[in-house]
Amino acid sequence: MTKMIKITLPDGSAREVASGTTPAEIAADIGPGLAKAAMAARIDGEVRDIMRPLDNDTDLALITNRDEEDALELVRHDYAHVLAEAVQALWPGTQITFGPATEDGFYYDVMAPASREPFSLDDLPAIEEKMREIIKADKPLVREVWSRQQLIDKWEKEGETFKAEWAKELPEDEELTVYWSGEPGSEGAWLDMCRGPHLASTGKLDPQAFKLMRVAGAYWRGDQKNAQLTRIYGTGWLNKKQLNAHLHRLEEAAKRDHRKLGRELDLFHFEEFGPGAVFWHPHGWQMFQNLLTYMRRRQERAGYVEVNTPDVMDRSLWETSGHWFNYHEHMFTTQTEDSRVFALKPMNCPGGVSLFAHGLKSYRDLPLRMAEFGKVHRYEPSGALHGLMRVRHFTQDDAHIFCTPDQLNDENRAVVELVLDIYREFGFDDVRIKLSTRPENRMGSDEVWDVLEGSLIDTLDAMGLEYSINEGEGAFYGPKLEFVLRDAIGRDWQCGTLQVDMNLPEAFDIGYIGEDGERHRPVMLHRALFGSLERFIGILIEHYAGKLPLWLAPRQAVVATIVSDADDYAQEVLTKLKAAGLRAEADLRNEKINYKVREHSLKKVPNLLVVGKQEAEKGTVAWRKLGEKQQQFVSLDEAIAMLLEEVTPPDLR
Repeated sequence: MTKMIKITLPDGSAREVASGTTPAEIAADIGPGLAKAAMAARIDGEVRDIMRPLDNDTDLALITNRDEEDALELVRHDYAHVLAEAVQALWPGTQITFGPATEDGFYYDVMAPASREPFSLDDLPAIEEKMREIIKADKPLVREVWSRQQLIDKWEKEGETFKAEWAKELPEDEELTVYWSGEPGSEGAWLDMCRGPHLASTGKLDPQAFKLMRVAGAYWRGDQKNAQLTRIYGTGWLNKKQLNAHLHRLEEAAKRDHRKLGRELDLFHFEEFGPGAVFWHPHGWQMFQNLLTYMRRRQERAGYVEVNTPDVMDRSLWETSGHWFNYHEHMFTTQTEDSRVFALKPMNCPGGVSLFAHGLKSYRDLPLRMAEFGKVHRYEPSGALHGLMRVRHFTQDDAHIFCTPDQLNDENRAVVELVLDIYREFGFDDVRIKLSTRPENRMGSDEVWDVLEGSLIDTLDAMGLEYSINEGEGAFYGPKLEFVLRDAIGRDWQCGTLQVDMNLPEAFDIGYIGEDGERHRPVMLHRALFGSLERFIGILIEHYAGKLPLWLAPRQAVVATIVSDADDYAQEVLTKLKAAGLRAEADLRNEKINYKVREHSLKKVPNLLVVGKQEAEKGTVAWRKLGEKQQQFVSLDEAIAMLLEEVTPPDLR
């Protein structure tokens, strides 16, 4: 007798089907449209192949391209396998290793056969063509379970030394799966070991929705002592429209690259003898100071006091905080002649705790909000450094808030409101919130983590804010909210964070005297708004393509002369601009005005005030705004009044 199983769908309806029925068959039974659109199935929360039979009662949700995150993960995984198959078809003897999906595509690490040079950009067109051929062949992707010995025997027989090495390390008792591209064992079928899931066939991929982008060197298992491989990168999407949009974003991103604009606008540079540390030029440092001034105003109005803690502190402090055991590999350390070990601070938190612990605190002192523009130092691998976006020495707009448990949700809400309001004032209206929950390696009890995670969830729910969950990605001392900004060309940047913490107060044994006269433990909130000021400046440069809002621009106006006879008047104009509080410079060089206009336009100077003999006689300026072809002739006083309206920071308007 056929065993019947119960399938519960997302709308709560249930169906009885025979054991062995596939999700694809259920989709077809629901309707031909869904059968065509369905890509995979979520079985009791786990994504699986749509052709994999069901054998027990289960909750079933069908994944279509409307479930973009899951759908993209699936197609990118499949593109990676098709890439590996194409390379081996074109160059027999190529060894393959692994090829995961990435944030915007996929890659596969391969080793070229001994008969040829490592793969290069010149090989990519041929590989792309072969990939399209495999996709159009609509080869079924078939899952099989193999034993570990079967895998070892296959890879050793075919000379796949990397795969064989990996197979030997797989556990005996684990279900080990392979996927065929083509009917298993048939001529032209190709096999790779993989956990899956995969689409039903290669034909489910769009042959026009991927592009191979570049090649790079890679080491087997990421260890430079091992064999060198070639990593072939691609980008993959659900359709050609998405691919074209991504390629356009990349083109725009290249134009907006903050490293390129940083050179052109003379903002900063880096040196080999100080890797990951910024050398700020006058204009870049002015921009940095503009951000500090803005943030100081916002924090003061929000009830913060500003503090500062040492950059170098004894190892014992970091042991108490847990950083020594959880973050040591990212810390710069030194030992003095008296054998004391010190660390450059990677975080400001222990210093904040020390400030709270100094002197007796009462419940009347809480909440205590202490802000610090702290310099922190973190060892990042050389290959990970990337302009202002990834550095080793940077400034956090950090704050530590100490409050009673009853005040926690109100303080959470105040921080979330502040950070979202600040982002709006910088032109970021599209902000995603992610809740990162308890990691495996953590301090404190599950009961404490339940309270901390619950407080963040309660706050977001009460505010009516949407959020996603990052399972296991919280700090070792507490869960956190991450604020992700979407910029002008659709890229996401994780910036601010809010972490709630009862574990560091416990570790450092800090307390306050409550209304009952007893000693109580405070809750500690760790909060950053920009995150890293250096990184936020990089994001702003790229978001605005170097054309910064006038209040933030390091130079708000340049006075340029047409003839040397106007030099004195230009100096008079400059003096009045500066007296009005405007950041201005004068260009008195003996160059043609068209040359000056072009040069200052390339340097993104927002306003160019051109003066010659006629302007000097009339007390006027010829005003050119960046990006506008026409100039306007106005009196100097009128120009200053109009500029002053524009330069007011958003929080003062």
